[in-house]
Amino acid sequence: MRLVGAEISVLSLLMMSLHGAAALTHSLKYFYTGSSGVPNFPEFVIVGLVDEVEVVHYDSDTWRLEPRQDWVSRVTEDDHWFWNWQTGLAMNAQREFKGYIEIAKQRFNQTGGVHIVQNMYGCEWDDETNEVKGYDQYGYNGEDFISFDLQTEQWIAAKQEASIIKQKWDQNRALIAGKKNFLTHVCPEGLKKFLSYGRSSLMRTERPSVSLLQKTPSSPVSCHATGFYPDRAALFWRKDGEELHEDVDLGEILPNHDGTFQMRVDLKLSSVPAEDWRRYDCVFQLSGVDEDIVTKLDKTRTNREKPADSTFIIIIIIIAVAVLVVIIAAVVGFKVHRKRNAQRSSAKPSSSSSASTDGSEVTEELNPKP
Repeated sequence: MRLVGAEISVLSLLMMSLHGAAALTHSLKYFYTGSSGVPNFPEFVIVGLVDEVEVVHYDSDTWRLEPRQDWVSRVTEDDHWFWNWQTGLAMNAQREFKGYIEIAKQRFNQTGGVHIVQNMYGCEWDDETNEVKGYDQYGYNGEDFISFDLQTEQWIAAKQEASIIKQKWDQNRALIAGKKNFLTHVCPEGLKKFLSYGRSSLMRTERPSVSLLQKTPSSPVSCHATGFYPDRAALFWRKDGEELHEDVDLGEILPNHDGTFQMRVDLKLSSVPAEDWRRYDCVFQLSGVDEDIVTKLDKTRTNREKPADSTFIIIIIIIAVAVLVVIIAAVVGFKVHRKRNAQRSSAKPSSSSSASTDGSEVTEELNPKP
């Protein structure tokens, strides 16, 4: 029984990762996810990953195994048998998964609601030592259920409800032999085929940009590396050339939208005098690249989020006050103007009287008295 994968979002539930693996170790993983009661989501999904890069996808809505990388399309064109075999596995798994969900619900005495069965299997291959490791494990509703131990060739029940299944599968020696052959031979051969087609993409290396950030003077200094590939990388702080393990918080390696990765590591410096900062540096190491990226801890290079400049604030306040004064002066001036106009209007004589007076003054000027 072989199941193959799920959406990328379920990877964290399976707790399987190659982060920090050796430079020459490659992996092929298949994730299967069968679900019931989940709205707007396919009942069955498959995701295949090579070196943590999604290469194939299948779901119950399309019933098609589709390539996720341009170079994978060449596999479908050159080796129809291999691609048809992969498609057949996917279709068989889809039909079987409905039964798995019903069996799990019976074991846990459940009926309706949302339920998810997951299976992750695959292999790792070291192209230098030729060492192969295989794994096959199942989860139910986000928790470990049962897994296969390739060394002992036995199943390990993580839940009491899986004990009956363990006994049944352990007794099926043909199943055990087929599982061992697949994980140690068939899977590595499939991995090598993918690597032969996608080597130029999968084996590339891209160095990141590294920056330092401290939000406030009391905050940790975060060393952030982004834009690197592959995800087999290390990021750590040193003091006087020695790697630090205390007062350090290492974040996870996360994917970027362009297929590269990012990660960060925080260093607490609240008790470190400013003059000792120069003793610290952040080191980034990338698998397949000999030269490390070393970033010295320097306050002048730390992109601290600074508070607004006090001079700028004072200028803003002065401008605001000046504008307010102008507005008040304009309002007062307008009111005074209206009041004066009103007073003049009330003191002015009638038009006839004004005309008489004006005529008299003119006559006196033209005919002055002796």
